[in-house]
Amino acid sequence: MSDAFLAERGRLWGLAYRILGSRSDADDVVQEAWLRWQRAGHDDVERPAAWLTTVTSRLALDRLRARHRDSARYAGPWLPEPVLTDRVADPTELADSLTVGFLALLERLEPTERVVFLLADVFREPFARIAEAVGKSPAACRQIASRARHRLRDEGRPLRHPVVRAEQERLVAAFSLAASTGDLDALTGLLAPDVELVSDGGPDRHAARRAVRGPDRVGRLVTNLTKRLSPELAMGAASVNGEPALVFRRGGEVDFMMVFHVTEAGIEQIFVQLNPAKLAGLAE
Repeated sequence: MSDAFLAERGRLWGLAYRILGSRSDADDVVQEAWLRWQRAGHDDVERPAAWLTTVTSRLALDRLRARHRDSARYAGPWLPEPVLTDRVADPTELADSLTVGFLALLERLEPTERVVFLLADVFREPFARIAEAVGKSPAACRQIASRARHRLRDEGRPLRHPVVRAEQERLVAAFSLAASTGDLDALTGLLAPDVELVSDGGPDRHAARRAVRGPDRVGRLVTNLTKRLSPELAMGAASVNGEPALVFRRGGEVDFMMVFHVTEAGIEQIFVQLNPAKLAGLAE
């Protein structure tokens, strides 16, 4: 009984995390799916993986709907809870759907659209199974998936290919050096022409209420913020959600982090996570 669940646990967590953008909520959803699996009559379950996928999707969709009802009260931009890349047991082909930018883009979809899109386009589930998970017909799910694809394409940024990981890390290291020395020219030279910086402070931390765009504005913001950093903060490099990051710690706790999306155009997106509630799980 437990072997079937354990074989799917990593995939189920990855699905729940992508639906919710929350590490802690994904943990809760997978735990509830496990409890339901224990109570199920396993003799009647012909395909455990399919059954668990449906249950996990339904549980995550319920949570996502509840969060969307409360989203109007969230202060400023919303970014997902970050996860250290080495803690995610996902297949390599799913890496692009783990990035902070992709998960933030999914916030533009309605809850059902998000679940249908992820199941269809990321996890490659058949529409008959998707229909069971969201309570729609297969035909309706096809239409929902098509609508979601168009929305993401129309509202997303121009598609550019990420550079190899070594080049990503080189640019982020150069960014860190330029910011720490106040070299604005060097810093702006690393940024893509349409760079944007998005910060999430939640209800307790000050953060920009809108994305900051353009090399000059982003560069000046970063250098000004760097000047004000406490000497108690220790900075280290990390891989977060599949991309390079700078993590700033006070003692063993993460104070904030910057995650970078680097393409052939340069550093294209910078995501600053300041919300303590979303950083608590990364403490050493």
